[in-house]
Amino acid sequence: MAEEEKKEATAEAKAEKKEIPAKFADMVKKIEEMTVADLAEFVKVLEDKLGVSAAAPMMAMGAPAAGAAAEAEEEKSSYTVMLKDGGAQKIAVIKAVREINQELGLVDAKNLVESAPKEVKKDLPKAEAEEAKKKLEAAGATAELV
Repeated sequence: MAEEEKKEATAEAKAEKKEIPAKFADMVKKIEEMTVADLAEFVKVLEDKLGVSAAAPMMAMGAPAAGAAAEAEEEKSSYTVMLKDGGAQKIAVIKAVREINQELGLVDAKNLVESAPKEVKKDLPKAEAEEAKKKLEAAGATAELV
């Protein structure tokens, strides 16, 4: 109990140091009462509605938000390799695509590269997905993991 009381006292002391403008007081109070899941959903709604990314503001919110983001990232067990741009050396990229996704024939791989952004392969473990991304980038393509 004593440890919890210290944490509460520390949190209250920090809150007292930062004055919240009156026009935002109600909004801040409602946000403080939200669960992490509700807060994440709220941020997503704002991002979609306003067409912005809350990456930097989320970092400024402090440890609870950062901890939640880290937990969500750890939970992800499979990744999708996305080809964003085929680059200038299309033949090398086509070879890399076929090496990553051996189910694709030459024509299918060529079509995939030419119609980027496209999914190269999905449901890969993190290590394999990173390896595939490196292969595509080494061939001159732009790729990302989703």
